Amino acid sequence: MRLKERTDVGDGAMDEGGAYGAGGTAVKDGDAYGAGGAAGKDGDAYGGGGAAGKDGDAYEKWRAVAAATGPADRTAVEAGIRLAYAAAGLPAPERVVWADSPFAGVERVAGLADRGRSVREEVRTLPWAEERRRLHDALGPAGWTAHWQATGARLWDPARALAERIRTGILDRLGDREETGALTELAGRELLYEAVLGQQDAAWLAAFDGHGTRLAGLAAVAEQAGWWWPYEKVAVVCERPVALHRDEAGRLDRGDGPALAHRDGFALHAWRGMPVTPAFLAGLTELTPERIRAEENAELRRVMLEFYGYERYLDASGARPEGRDASGVLWRIELGDDEDVVMVEVVNSTPEPDGSHRTYWLRVPPGTRTAREGVAWTFGLGAEAYEPLVQT
Repeated sequence: MRLKERTDVGDGAMDEGGAYGAGGTAVKDGDAYGAGGAAGKDGDAYGGGGAAGKDGDAYEKWRAVAAATGPADRTAVEAGIRLAYAAAGLPAPERVVWADSPFAGVERVAGLADRGRSVREEVRTLPWAEERRRLHDALGPAGWTAHWQATGARLWDPARALAERIRTGILDRLGDREETGALTELAGRELLYEAVLGQQDAAWLAAFDGHGTRLAGLAAVAEQAGWWWPYEKVAVVCERPVALHRDEAGRLDRGDGPALAHRDGFALHAWRGMPVTPAFLAGLTELTPERIRAEENAELRRVMLEFYGYERYLDASGARPEGRDASGVLWRIELGDDEDVVMVEVVNSTPEPDGSHRTYWLRVPPGTRTAREGVAWTFGLGAEAYEPLVQT
């Protein structure tokens, strides 16, 4: 697991403290976002119900932007870049360079020795902060909080999560390289901080939509493109993905291929939000109870069980329940030529974004006699010493 030195992923909304409500308190909203017309499973996945009037219209518009796939209108994007530079009091960049993915984009940036300094602060961060302050003052603390909750808050969590997944995917790929002279993970991380997130800035752009023209250039770019890097002499812009698949809660989700894919091959694989490898997904179609039991990683075993089906697994395994208590259900699978397989079925008390609760299966020693004893064992405790204050 990587240590995150910063969480902005190039996102000035996080730079400035995130999605603020009244009094500077961060507003957290679990609703996801989505839009019809996006590839894969998006459907109606992203929050439902809509706020009435102007705020509702802005939310619907920007959830569609956040979920959009396919080629950009490059003419519109480049006009938006010129407008964003002009609003910042800067001359337009001498040229605009296009890339097929955020990974290709960071490589293009690294290869441009004559790009000049980053002007992200002037083009994106300062205008955003000033507009937020202006709108907050105009609406008042309570009015701003209500407005944010009806617009940007509903898009914030999934947009931020997707941006972080892309960032991690880029850094993982850079870290795996061995060729001499290639862009390093450390250098790539620094360049990612200079990116503007385009369509993944939908949350805060939804909040400002219809409240002035200061951010019109940034909005025009976001409506058509993905991440981009503004510099004095050049802007590097990424195309949107060609495919995007998510579950009803807005998490990346696909069992038969990449959940997010760009046309140059950069892709992310996930099952219900959990990162997985292409090889892992390929093996799901050939799962057997034996393969599931052999998996040591509890998260991957959960994915396998979800894909295979819990009832099917129990039937195929000849499992029988041995007891139930407040900690879960103890199941035993008797194997004639090996020691019994004993597992505890536990339900995570913390709900998922869609309100559901994940079920986990914990492999415990064959001598385990109660679910409580099994769960205690996973913490290195005896049943008598296991007294959870809060189950998570």
